[in-house]
Amino acid sequence: MRDPRPPHRLHNESESPSMPTAPTARRPADPLDLLHLYRRVRADTAGLAAPLSDADATVQSMPDASPAKWHLAHTTWFFETMVAVPNRPRYRLFDDRYGFLFNSYYETVGARQPRPLRGMLTRPTLEEVAAYRRHVDSAVETLLESGPSAEVLDLIELGCHHEQQHQELLLTDILHLFAQNPLRPAYDPSEPAGAARNTPVEAARFHMFDGGIVEIGHGGNGFAFDCEGPRHRTLVDPYALADRLVTNGEWIAFIQDGGYRNPLLWLSEGWATVQAEGWWAPLYWEERDGEYWTMTLRGMQPVDRAAPVVHVSYFEADAFAHWAGARLPGEAEWEHAATAPNRGLRQLSGDAWQWTRSAFAPYPRFAPGPGAVGEYNGKFMCGQFVLRGGSCVTPAGHARPSYRNFFPPSARWQFSGLRLAKDA
Repeated sequence: MRDPRPPHRLHNESESPSMPTAPTARRPADPLDLLHLYRRVRADTAGLAAPLSDADATVQSMPDASPAKWHLAHTTWFFETMVAVPNRPRYRLFDDRYGFLFNSYYETVGARQPRPLRGMLTRPTLEEVAAYRRHVDSAVETLLESGPSAEVLDLIELGCHHEQQHQELLLTDILHLFAQNPLRPAYDPSEPAGAARNTPVEAARFHMFDGGIVEIGHGGNGFAFDCEGPRHRTLVDPYALADRLVTNGEWIAFIQDGGYRNPLLWLSEGWATVQAEGWWAPLYWEERDGEYWTMTLRGMQPVDRAAPVVHVSYFEADAFAHWAGARLPGEAEWEHAATAPNRGLRQLSGDAWQWTRSAFAPYPRFAPGPGAVGEYNGKFMCGQFVLRGGSCVTPAGHARPSYRNFFPPSARWQFSGLRLAKDA
């Protein structure tokens, strides 16, 4: 097996992700380049699962999470159902029961195992899922070597990016699972628990942006999910954006100042959630002898006050921003700033997903693609908030300035943090 961590950045401990649909119109992918991408992505996923036992990979810790074994099989089902079956007339299904087990939300494809019950799938075994992956890989690689059409190339490229999303989900779901275990096992034990770094951090600096009519959205030849476009113009008022993410140390000050006990800081639904769930700190935090600790992919670690805070919901991010005399940025502000050269912004990607104040809604002229792969993004454009950037478990090269991740406002198990904004 390959090393389980090459496509991800676990150095910073910092399905409703941005869901897969048809890519935007652009130049078709090169078959040889796509073959290399396909092999790399598939190997990376197998590598991420390598440290897991069959039990680790089977258990489901909550309805919003999925077992690692399900992620391995679902991404394979995507390639089998969307690519191999319709484009290889003599393709033989690995197991005709897998369509029910590993479909996710594709209503037009057929019935499926209910999401909250994915953890009941003790069979097939992890070894059988690995055989399933090899079976489908052989078919897809043969298809790529045969010179398929541009439409098929687009589907395979889409499948690769879809699988990278599930690589990130696999890690976030494993962290949530291991956090429920009293042993607090480490997925990646390469760095044992010890003293937190707590490197001094300079106060955040706010950079001014003039605003005006700006263009946002994907508009190039590279891959993008359909919800990232069409590229369009929008009006942005002058604003300021912090040059870095909010840190754990700043969040501790929020806790100690009674931030979780002050209803004036919170949206109504957020305050009700705090009361119902007993939130007092980010997900996975514990207090031991006056010190804060947190569950990470390396096991329990002291909270590093200098590191970006993660595992906070939109409700918490919005309350913190009010406490700090600021606000969350709109997604157009975030993207405009991220694409502006030489503005001194740090931590735009690779540390934490960054909540914005923008609801996940369609851009002007957006329309979902035809067929089954057009089901996902459009039908989730209600009740979600947009996150931008990319986290320490986002596959390298997967995120881009136009990428629109999205989650419900109460979601905390993702590596989600925040950057502050202010009106000019």
